[in-house]
Amino acid sequence: QVHLVESGGGLVQAGDSLRVSCTASGRSSSYYTMGWFRQAPGKEREFVAAVIWSGRSTSYADSVKGRFTISRDNAKNMVYLQMNILKPEDTAVYYCAAGRHGGLPRVGYEYDYWGQGTQVTVSS
Repeated sequence: QVHLVESGGGLVQAGDSLRVSCTASGRSSSYYTMGWFRQAPGKEREFVAAVIWSGRSTSYADSVKGRFTISRDNAKNMVYLQMNILKPEDTAVYYCAAGRHGGLPRVGYEYDYWGQGTQVTVSS
């Protein structure tokens, strides 16, 4: 069992930066692929970014590539999503997810554990 808690969301202006964090606890959580997803009001949940257990390989949605960076610190059981040049369309609840099966999956059903989410609002 892995327990995930997101933090760091908030209200920012377009063009600003924000970092959201995910604290993982539980057995062998350092060996899980970690991902970030988001869900805006009235829209389906969408993939944002993923990082393998070692941190050496990452994957990004086209909409955030070049603006967002995912990273992890296994010693601290933390995963981060650094978001730069934020746009109003980035407004959503951001969810942290952990997957046991490796790789860099972009679909939610490949992940086994989810956090409760943190709200990010970008004003224009």
